[in-house]
Amino acid sequence: MASTQEPAEDAVAQKNEGVCPVVEAVDEIGSQWRLIVLHDLAESEKRFNQLKRSTGASSRTLSRVLDDLEEAELVNRRVEDKPIATYYSLTEKGQALQPVFSELEEWSTNWS
Repeated sequence: MASTQEPAEDAVAQKNEGVCPVVEAVDEIGSQWRLIVLHDLAESEKRFNQLKRSTGASSRTLSRVLDDLEEAELVNRRVEDKPIATYYSLTEKGQALQPVFSELEEWSTNWS
């Protein structure tokens, strides 16, 4: 005998359908270090050591975060040969987050 009820997982997914894009966005940019790096790169392109100094992140943490952001297509990596240097900047996708950060900052100022 077939059940006419939806499985519990489908019911939960259906109830949260409108929230899913927000959850996906937070998953992509949501860690503290990712937000710090994205905010820091909004000013300009920076070298690894500049980011390390300005964010206070350890080399290991910063390297991992930059790899994650590059994989998510939020950050570009540019390597120069002379002198050897690696530069990081926001992609168009990363730049598109800046109004969102401004709104969150305003919300935090008003409500925190």
